[in-house]
Amino acid sequence: MSTQQLRIVVAGGTGVVGRHVVQCAEAAGHTVVPLSRSSGQDVVTGAGLAAAMAGADVVIDVTSVVTTSARTSVAFFRAATENLLAAEQAAGVGHHVALSIVGIDGETSGYYAGKVEQEQLVASGPVPWTVLRATQFHEFAPQMVARTSVGPLVAVPAMRTATVAAAEVGAALVALAEGAPRGRATDLGGPEEAELADLVRQWLAATGQRKRVLRVPMPGAAGRRMRDGTLIPGPGPGADRGRQTFAQWLDSERTRQR
Repeated sequence: MSTQQLRIVVAGGTGVVGRHVVQCAEAAGHTVVPLSRSSGQDVVTGAGLAAAMAGADVVIDVTSVVTTSARTSVAFFRAATENLLAAEQAAGVGHHVALSIVGIDGETSGYYAGKVEQEQLVASGPVPWTVLRATQFHEFAPQMVARTSVGPLVAVPAMRTATVAAAEVGAALVALAEGAPRGRATDLGGPEEAELADLVRQWLAATGQRKRVLRVPMPGAAGRRMRDGTLIPGPGPGADRGRQTFAQWLDSERTRQR
């Protein structure tokens, strides 16, 4: 870990991963500036970004938008990324670190289309950069329950995944921020592969919810990628693996909620 104290701006600092980024960076002794509408910053409009960037060494972008619309996702990530990069360039920020998703090359549909747009803007932008692609987080299972439940049913896309702890993703982002810009970093996935529907069933059982899970194969190329393992890092040295399993995360969540 770097011994140099940095001023790190975190876009999306109140989100699932952003909270861990902030905690990890502060624990390492860095000065952290989380961006949020409540403190006067808006990445979509650009409001408040210039002041927040003053004196910053690194920006870590873990912003997100809840949508399945490609148009909405692309519009959000285009505006957020362009505004962040412009503010960073004006302030002389030397490193932009962005979180992306494993296996999204060529995606043109849904949320992933926006992440492809984000990566392209970062790679062609004016600020030296690092992009970390990670798999879905363990929290993806309860998110599915919250977003796709209809009465006693939960519709879950047929998807092979290797979920990873959000805390480990946050730590990896901070470690990358402490180093020099490196372009595409090594992908990060979870320690074991699983079917998303099975993870949702485990979450429901652990939380005492009596819902039936329907595994739904999604149409088109995007659906095929979900099923064929494209969204999982390949074997060998081409990917890093987290350590906390989904079952261990479930145990920690039960302990935390008691």
